[in-house]
Amino acid sequence: MEKESLNRLSAALGRHQIRLTTLNSSSEIRAVLEKEIAPGSVVAFGGSMTLVESGALDILREWNENGRIALLDRGKPGLSQEEIDDLLRRSFFADVYLASVNALTEDGYLYNVDGNGNRVAAMIFGPKKVLVIAGTNKLVTDREDAVERVRQIAAPQNAKRLHRDTPCTKTGHCCDCLHPERICCSYTFFGMQRDKNRMHVILIDEVLGY
Repeated sequence: MEKESLNRLSAALGRHQIRLTTLNSSSEIRAVLEKEIAPGSVVAFGGSMTLVESGALDILREWNENGRIALLDRGKPGLSQEEIDDLLRRSFFADVYLASVNALTEDGYLYNVDGNGNRVAAMIFGPKKVLVIAGTNKLVTDREDAVERVRQIAAPQNAKRLHRDTPCTKTGHCCDCLHPERICCSYTFFGMQRDKNRMHVILIDEVLGY
């Protein structure tokens, strides 16, 4: 991580009442989660390749198995769509919610584009604490760059991962489509937080997710 960029980010997030923790690698994430997630907590998460690639999701499932936490696991095999929808709604009452971000600006804004909207909704309101895990590949200069990053990188790659038949999976960039399988429906910038330090960004010096 470039020190100058990191200093700008830290100061900007601080002004927005968002905490920042920086890690050198994903191997350090367990210690942070142990500190941030108290035993007995109800924990939920938004769909995220970053949570998978950083190992955070494996840790949550391990803790759920040994009884340290109660995990609302939307990815548990065998769930019906009705059961998944119920878990997504119950996530609003979680003690801790984990998610990633599509872009993080040096001036302290978190940008997300959602399909269902459950991720951004829970990040905005409901869970008592929100942990946002991101790789440094998500870091951009400003809000204009954040929008462009999603259009050129995050949206096409996520649509392809989800096997959507949208134009961006073929062109490699956003086409402002109105395709019925479109995953870009809700656009949200997170800035100033009224509940100080409820949102905590954990930035890992790795390429993680899209």
